[in-house]
Parts: sequence; structure tokens; C-alpha cells
Amino acid sequence: MAQVSIGDSEFDRDTAVTRREEGVYDAELSAGWTIIQAVNGGYLLALIGRALGDALPHPDPFSVSAHYVSASRPGPAVIRTQTVRSGRTLSTGQASLFQYTDDGTEVERIRVLASYGDLDALSDDVRTTAKPPSIPPIEHCLGSGDGPTPIPGSSAITDRLMLKLDPATCGWAVGAPSGKGEMRAWFGLSDGRDADPLSLLLTVDALPPTAFELGIKGWVPTVELTTHVRCRPAPGPLRVSIVTRNLAGGFLEEDAEVWDSADRLVAQSRQLALAPRG
Repeated sequence: MAQVSIGDSEFDRDTAVTRREEGVYDAELSAGWTIIQAVNGGYLLALIGRALGDALPHPDPFSVSAHYVSASRPGPAVIRTQTVRSGRTLSTGQASLFQYTDDGTEVERIRVLASYGDLDALSDDVRTTAKPPSIPPIEHCLGSGDGPTPIPGSSAITDRLMLKLDPATCGWAVGAPSGKGEMRAWFGLSDGRDADPLSLLLTVDALPPTAFELGIKGWVPTVELTTHVRCRPAPGPLRVSIVTRNLAGGFLEEDAEVWDSADRLVAQSRQLALAPRG
């Protein structure tokens, strides 16, 4: 067995995978990244992304699409990867994460299809109408300890994150949601680890749900999440903007943008999630 090389941060340790054999990786899902009782979907995506980065010939995630088949829980897991195609610019792979139930039955938790490449080889030609989100300075934004009561549904993951929310999207925390499906925040890891392409897979799914600002509280489980990593982020805190425009039939979408300290759009995502019953 060989452990895939990692850094010293908590995020790196908790997303570590060990190569058992070609295409098979062992992992331990940490309780430190849970929301209520379920393991956070972005953390899981980063963990699978690490296994794919080892299995594929290219280093960086470009496009990662995940279907969340069943809720994951802290404890042992197995990731099985397969190389679909290896090209000069991109390689494509798929992976599934499995856990065992108490009776020994293997259950699939997530299935991923991803394209990997080399972000350092990309052209620096940028033509865009996108603009960074307007967020007050970080010292004027609110963390989990700044409200009169703890964030509803908050759990272990909040201790792992540096999350400062735009006050304009925090009405839900004091019982006065805006009615707009918007969430904006400054984001980082609490131990100061700088962002990289792998941690961006966590970032897109780490803010409180936009459903809170729609006046609906509760767990918002992800059905499908697609993330595009656009470039390697510069050091420093990130700015994240998430918007929901349509909640219908018990499901909502969340469109996320992640911007780095150099005002570059470094990641985008869209997810379909099950709306809580308000």
C-alpha cells in the first residue's frame, strides 16, 4: 500500500487516500467535516478528487460531476477509479466511493465522472464579462460566533473553515430572511492553508444553503454537483457567491462562483439539491 502524498494541514490529512492496488484507494471519512450527521459533499468531492489525481496522468481537476447516491457517514471508505481516456491535454476518469453497512453490505455513496488537465499549461488569454461579487471588507462580515444564537444546523465543519458571511445574506440567522436565494462570503480554511484546485472542490459546497435566505431551514442534501476549476488560485482568502433562482417541485439549484485575491474567477459550480421542508 502507498499513501498518496499530502501536506500538513487538517484538510490534507482528512482527504488522504492510500493506494491499495491500481485503481483502488482506502480512505477514512473524518467526522470533522459533517453537517448535522452527514459528511459534507464538497469534502467528499475533494477526497475523491485526490484519488483521481493520483490515478490519472494529469494533475488538476478541470470538470468534476458527482451524483450523490446515498448519505455518507464518518468511517472507512473505499474509492474505485477507472481511466476512461488519456489524451495529450485532458484525461477522463470515473470513480465511486463505497462504504459498508453494519451487516457488511457494500453501498455506493457517490459516483463521479471527471476531466483532468494541467492548469499551469493554460493560456492566459481571458475575455469575460464576469465580475467579483460585491462583499463588504472581511472585518465587516459575520462568522458563526457573531450572531445571537448558533447557526441552525451548524456542526463540526464550521470549526474547519474561516467563513465570514456578507451581512446582507445573514437575515436568516436572526429570523429575518431576505427572501432572496443568495449567499456571499469570504472563505478559507481555519488553519490558514492556501487554496488549491483540490480545495476548490470543497469551497463550492461549504457555505450555508441559499434556502436559508428563502426562509426554509433544514438539511439540503445534494443530488448532483458539477464543478469547473478555471485556474490555480492566488494565495489569500477567496470570495464565494451562491445564487438560487428557482425552487420548484421540492428541488433547487445553486450556482456558485469562487474568486481569488487577484480578482480571478477560479471555480464555478452548479448543483441540484433537495429543498428542506419548511
